[in-house]
Amino acid sequence: MFERITRREEADLFIAWLAISLAFAIIKIAPYGILRPFQQVTAATALVIFAIALLTVGIGFILHEMAHKFTAMRYGYWAEFHKDNSMLLIAVVVASLVGFVFAAPGATVIYTNPYEGRGLTREENGKISAAGPATNLLLCIPFAALYVLGGGLAASGGSLLAVVGLAGIQINAMIAAFNMLPFGPLDGRKIWDWNTPAFTLLIAASFGLLVASFSYL
Repeated sequence: MFERITRREEADLFIAWLAISLAFAIIKIAPYGILRPFQQVTAATALVIFAIALLTVGIGFILHEMAHKFTAMRYGYWAEFHKDNSMLLIAVVVASLVGFVFAAPGATVIYTNPYEGRGLTREENGKISAAGPATNLLLCIPFAALYVLGGGLAASGGSLLAVVGLAGIQINAMIAAFNMLPFGPLDGRKIWDWNTPAFTLLIAASFGLLVASFSYL
């Protein structure tokens, strides 16, 4: 399966993973941006925060894109992730200035063969798009287990296991919710065009989990 990931795609995934992880680490350190007062942290603490971001973003972002890729390939299309350098820069800058991650690091491009006499159908496009956010929602389950095993609320300030679990839930919920917005090239628009009930279920679950992870956990 993974031999179908090209060298270029590996490089693009790696660079996008680092940039998005950095953006998430920045908003954890400076929730309202570096231009406003924020609690200073030591270099060691900053490195731990970045390491947690690398782990949780790496799992959430890469599996999101691979879900798109392998679902498209299941339908007989070639698909490959391409990073967008401009959007990666914007993600880091926006995170630094306003404390928000604009997580659009690139896209999994689907290639159709015009000589086969068929193109990507609305249903195929919708299901390929839904695979990404659905994967992020499913990933919240093992991260929730880590959070509970780490002691939950009672230990979230000190238990590394609980901190990783909570970060994993929040980051996967953020990735899912952002991608479910029904605008432009985001997944939500394609899912909406294919199946409104599926769109409603996924966007409600994504934003519901996002709100819960920041409000109640």
